[in-house]
Amino acid sequence: MIHMTAVTLDSLRVFVRDVLLAMGLPDEEADIFGGALVFSELRFHPGHGQGVKKLRRYGDRFAAGLVDVAAPFDIVKESPALALVDAHNGIGTVMATRAMRLAIDKAKECGIGQVVVRDSTHFGSSAVHAYLGPEADCIGIALTNAGPEMAPWGGREGVVGTNPWGIAVPTGLGFPAVLDIALTTAGKGMMTWHAKEGRPIPRDWALTPEGEETDDPTAAMAGALLGIGRYKGYGLAFMTDVLTGVIGGGGYGLTPYADPAKWDVSHTLMAIDIEWFMPLDDFRARMDHFAEMCKTRALRPGFDEILIPGEQEARRAARKTAEGVPLEDPVLVDLRALASELGVGAELVEVGPWEPDAL
Repeated sequence: MIHMTAVTLDSLRVFVRDVLLAMGLPDEEADIFGGALVFSELRFHPGHGQGVKKLRRYGDRFAAGLVDVAAPFDIVKESPALALVDAHNGIGTVMATRAMRLAIDKAKECGIGQVVVRDSTHFGSSAVHAYLGPEADCIGIALTNAGPEMAPWGGREGVVGTNPWGIAVPTGLGFPAVLDIALTTAGKGMMTWHAKEGRPIPRDWALTPEGEETDDPTAAMAGALLGIGRYKGYGLAFMTDVLTGVIGGGGYGLTPYADPAKWDVSHTLMAIDIEWFMPLDDFRARMDHFAEMCKTRALRPGFDEILIPGEQEARRAARKTAEGVPLEDPVLVDLRALASELGVGAELVEVGPWEPDAL
């Protein structure tokens, strides 16, 4: 059983920002990036691999000069509704956030805005960027490509990434509807989590290097991932590369992550202004009615309720905000060691142990 300890949300926010400043990030970049890491920590299961556990890994890349922490947000070409941005190997999370803000501005002018970003790096959780849409009364859509971990259908070697999608939509339910998915059945973070717990994985998650389906998480870590819905996930990942790297003049397929000094990741951020179509209150009412249609259907055996996309994450974030943010004990030790190495005095204030089944 993996032991976790909860820390207060306020102390985690201050801690992460101070660590990023000590790593050399400018104030605005530290605010954006730190906020995104904490956002992911609140919403996701730790096995998803997002959040503050990656601080050291990011810091090592910053220190080695493999990411330009102060890279310009360079608009190469733009129209009222479109923009092409060169990220100059900057922090992907920061670049994608700025791109979504620009897409929202364009949507407010044209009804829809789309910004394609090339020469970027890992942009974190797609929900971080999509979520900005509902905050501005828009639908937010965030796509990115990634390193070639997914096998094409029928193949056994990776060629496209997990290529996650994020779509966030305003509702009147107290939280936006949010779809945040990788296009693989699962990522290697969840396989690592299963290996730690000594549990097998479903056989449709990944292949061995020889191309066989496996329930062994350790063997799966050495092989390629499988797409959601079998060949359908591969098709969606293929098209995501088209909508990001191919059309943006950036990396795609085997290119992203191939060079440690230039990850060449590409993103597409879109915003749709709801009020171009109808009054916002009408849209929220329609969304709430749609959610009720879904949630009131007859249940399958073994299920207690039906959720809409993003509802589970909203509940998880609410609980962690109130009761503390759980961190694996080795992660907590590493974060404190990292702060000591950087001369950061901010403390992570512990609340107490966290029950793993409460995630």
